[in-house]
Amino acid sequence: MKLTVPTLLTLLRIALIPVLAAVFYLPYGWTNFATAAVFVAASLTDWLDGWIARRYAQYSDFGAFLDPVADKLMVSTALFLIVQGHPTAWMALWAAVIVGREIAVSALREWMAALGQRRKVAVAALGKFKTIAQMVALTCLLYSVSPTRPGVPAHPTPWMGEFVFHVGDWLLAAAALLTLWSGLDYLRAAWPALTAEREGH
Repeated sequence: MKLTVPTLLTLLRIALIPVLAAVFYLPYGWTNFATAAVFVAASLTDWLDGWIARRYAQYSDFGAFLDPVADKLMVSTALFLIVQGHPTAWMALWAAVIVGREIAVSALREWMAALGQRRKVAVAALGKFKTIAQMVALTCLLYSVSPTRPGVPAHPTPWMGEFVFHVGDWLLAAAALLTLWSGLDYLRAAWPALTAEREGH
């Protein structure tokens, strides 16, 4: 297996996941900023590995498999940390919608790949808008929430923390709604092939 630069960046993104969780629970005043910075760094590797792969044609089957896995692991971990730091019903709902949609779409893509029609569920423009809203929302929320676990001191409120939290909260709600919308788009695109497969059996 050849490790290309994009694949190495994807592996780095996975390696940053435990770092993100560890930094989130550090009992220091700069922890909120550091947590958000780790997440931004991971998000930048996601953009950079895609750009390098396209610019220099450094594609590999392993990289194509690993990249979406790394994205989902990072986003899911960030959501779990945020819900733990701000355990409200709404926050849990948005997190459940986003994680649930990612699982469902991943399964749908695998099914379509098995049918040889994976391109019908390729990433659309709506999905890209959802990703941008989601990444900005998670960065804002990681900056503005603190762990609420017994024995872990609460962080001091960061600069403009309340304002940043509300921006992240609204953007996460928007990202969750866009997630549902784009998920329905994927299902609609795949439906003819899925129903044909069912009728064939």
